[in-house]
Amino acid sequence: MRTRFVNLRIPNSGNDTTQAEILVVDGLIEEVIEAGTHTAVGEEEWVDLEDALVLPGMIDGGVDLADPGYPLRGDFSSGTTAAAVGGVTCVVDLPHSSNPPVTNIKALELKGRIASTKAHVDFMHWGGISDNVWREGAWQEHLYAMADAGIAGLFVTMRSELADFQELDFEQLATVLQEAWRIGIPVGIHAEVPDLIHRNIREARSRGEDGAAAWSAAHPSESEYSAVAVVREICRTTGVRLHFLAVGSGEALDLVLEGQQEGIPISADTSPTRLEFSAADFEGTNSILKLMPALKESSNKSRLWQGLRDGSIEMMSSGHVASQWPEEKQTKSIWTDRAGSPDLELTLPYLYSEGVCTGRISLERLVELTAAAPARFFGIDHLKGGITPGLHADFVVFDDNQTWTIHNSEIHGINRFTPFEGRRLTGRIRATYLRGACVFRRTPDGREMFGPAGAGRWIKRG
Repeated sequence: MRTRFVNLRIPNSGNDTTQAEILVVDGLIEEVIEAGTHTAVGEEEWVDLEDALVLPGMIDGGVDLADPGYPLRGDFSSGTTAAAVGGVTCVVDLPHSSNPPVTNIKALELKGRIASTKAHVDFMHWGGISDNVWREGAWQEHLYAMADAGIAGLFVTMRSELADFQELDFEQLATVLQEAWRIGIPVGIHAEVPDLIHRNIREARSRGEDGAAAWSAAHPSESEYSAVAVVREICRTTGVRLHFLAVGSGEALDLVLEGQQEGIPISADTSPTRLEFSAADFEGTNSILKLMPALKESSNKSRLWQGLRDGSIEMMSSGHVASQWPEEKQTKSIWTDRAGSPDLELTLPYLYSEGVCTGRISLERLVELTAAAPARFFGIDHLKGGITPGLHADFVVFDDNQTWTIHNSEIHGINRFTPFEGRRLTGRIRATYLRGACVFRRTPDGREMFGPAGAGRWIKRG
């Protein structure tokens, strides 16, 4: 199979692009050459992309697809359909998003089998260690087995509301991170100080407080800042490669940057909701903007955008959480509403529109945040992360001048809702290719076509 993609532009340095042609042979990029310098060899299919911008497929390192176990929230089919629409060619699914959670090799293999029959794009799996596994006494054996099976990384949390994936205390966390360093696997963490938040919630509920303001007040910036400070010191001691997921506090991000400047191997990511919204926006939206960690004051947004430029935020993720709408988001109490926002298909176009088009980041930086950096972190940069010979032909055909409006009715997935309802963006995905095969295409008249379920493969670390 030889396919030559012609009449396209690829990112260069800064915001520059280069007219190019991409030859794909058996799912891999064979060559990337200057436009008009091709030398056809044998039979080739030619695909004219009509001067579109072509970007590497996004690798989304923090998604919650709720499969297996929660079919009313979504599954790998609905979730990876949204991924294909959003230019995401590889999702990395979190371990606490399913039932059973991925804390042992049996659960990992189960999730891998299920995903293999449903996925429209490639996928990886985080493995997890929770207090539940710790108390069983065999957590090390589970960690070794999952690492040998190719998990993308180890996920842990300092605060959880899940009965089957409970948080680790500081002592447990230090021990687990030391073991992760020994076997050479990176760690992702949701960092919030649990005691402070639990106390705030108890006091708020005892006073009969409910609603968005009560939730925000119970989750101050101090909770993220203090947690990052503690974990940074553990990382300094152990040397483990550590990544903070879903950072929303500018003060916490300052600690990450200081650690990086000292040579500590830490980084962070954030999500579109944290770049766009604040605690003040939350107060008028019921629980659509209920997140964990929670949204912070508006001043934090500019620091997060700065983090995308200075490298303290190393990669962008959607923070996608599948939820049943409206049942799980409108339980009549903020304390029982499900946290999370379903932004899998919006992350790449949002970052282009509000980052590149506004001059906050360059096109080159967008590629680093969405493709190259996550490929390195998850140990798959020999397969993915760029438009480079030898890598998978995973790329996005992007109409960089098209303006469009986000509508709930057009969101892909079982549950159609988004806090970005009515938001107007510049730049829209026309097609997504996975190993040279089109898995999503939007026609000029607005029709959408998808590749088959099961086209995605389980990509393993290393």
